[in-house]
Amino acid sequence: MSKLPLQSAIESLLGASMTGVAYSLFAGQPLTILGSTGPVLVFEKILYKFCKEYGLSYLSLRTSIGLWTALLCLILVATDASSLVCYITRFTEEAFAALICLIFIYEALEKLFHLGEIYPYNFVGSACGHHGPYTPDVLFWSTILFFSTFFLSGFLKQFKTSKYFPTKVRSMISDFAVFITILSMVILDYMVGVPTQKLKVPSKFQVDDRGWLISPIGPNPWWTVLAAAIPALLCTILIFMDQQITAVIINRKEHKLLKGCGYHLDLLWVGLMLAVCSVMGLPWFVAATVLSISHVNSLKLEEQRLTGLLIFFLMGCSVFMTGALQFIPMPVLYGVFLYMGASSLKGIQFFDRLKLFGMPAKHQPDFIYLRHVPMRKVHLFTLTQLTCLVLLWVIKMSRAAIVFPMMVRLMDLCFSKRELSYLDDLMPEWKKKKLDDASNFTEEVI
Repeated sequence: MSKLPLQSAIESLLGASMTGVAYSLFAGQPLTILGSTGPVLVFEKILYKFCKEYGLSYLSLRTSIGLWTALLCLILVATDASSLVCYITRFTEEAFAALICLIFIYEALEKLFHLGEIYPYNFVGSACGHHGPYTPDVLFWSTILFFSTFFLSGFLKQFKTSKYFPTKVRSMISDFAVFITILSMVILDYMVGVPTQKLKVPSKFQVDDRGWLISPIGPNPWWTVLAAAIPALLCTILIFMDQQITAVIINRKEHKLLKGCGYHLDLLWVGLMLAVCSVMGLPWFVAATVLSISHVNSLKLEEQRLTGLLIFFLMGCSVFMTGALQFIPMPVLYGVFLYMGASSLKGIQFFDRLKLFGMPAKHQPDFIYLRHVPMRKVHLFTLTQLTCLVLLWVIKMSRAAIVFPMMVRLMDLCFSKRELSYLDDLMPEWKKKKLDDASNFTEEVI
């Protein structure tokens, strides 16, 4: 959602397109969508600040770190380190997914509030002391665009269950809900004519005066290439955690995927493209949780590589469409971010359990864990997960933000194995309930 001063929209679009197309063609799990994630962006911002403080070339040092990180990722692939994903349980993955969703929502609202500093609201009328000509209230109109985008996207996404129009038309509207919303808001904004803040894109397909290839040494001392291995180790942990936690979420049994996963192959291609992007001075891309969840939710009937391939191919083509992109209002994009964050919260068991705090027993849904785990233990598990989420958020806001994806869980001291099998197991709710109903039926027959 943001970029560094030395990386413009052109570099972001090109890097995303190159990495995404390669990943969609050759990765083991093409349903995963790559993007510039929070942990990686935080790491890069801290690195940029460090280089600025000590007079080092940011792009050269970043290239060295990127090449070391790519090498370490290849070592992880060769040593079967991806097998560690078996220790990523629902507790960890839901806390991570919830954090990323909340980041999307928080940053979208923060960007809207920031517009208030750029375009302060206007008081019109003599009672407020205004005697000059009328000026449009840009902030007010931006707020309308922001929430209109959010609600219209949600409405059109649910249009598939509407009673109007044929099934194919409803499905088409639902599948292209976000695109239709953005197009509608751009046209509406153009017709109204209020000078809202627009997406800033370069007028030509070129980078700033730095060239397309970056030297790992550049103006920096030679030893920085060797010293870069230390921050690269931490960057590798971030990449590994980001990639594999998202992959675990995508490969959940409840998604009923027919094809197997490819953790090693996925990490291999992320590492290879990270090296390419580092040398070219392009942003780094890794599995993006919110984008990947949205992608999987939109493919309920079949799995394939075509959607991801087309997404990133068209993203690359958009570098030649800067004339059209500059008409997109930023409040509309912020509204899309809010919608993506909010819609991705659905299906996270953690939020279902949060609702139970204010829900009387007679109105509670028939969740399988409520059949076998006492309510006080359910609340304790939820509070523990909420505490970890708050801690992650606090760490994210502090200088220690680069380590926020890592989490340690000591749940065995508070819950029995049987209770954790219902609260923290990755088996989907519908399958657990089916097995439990079958077991109860067998007992009744006997």
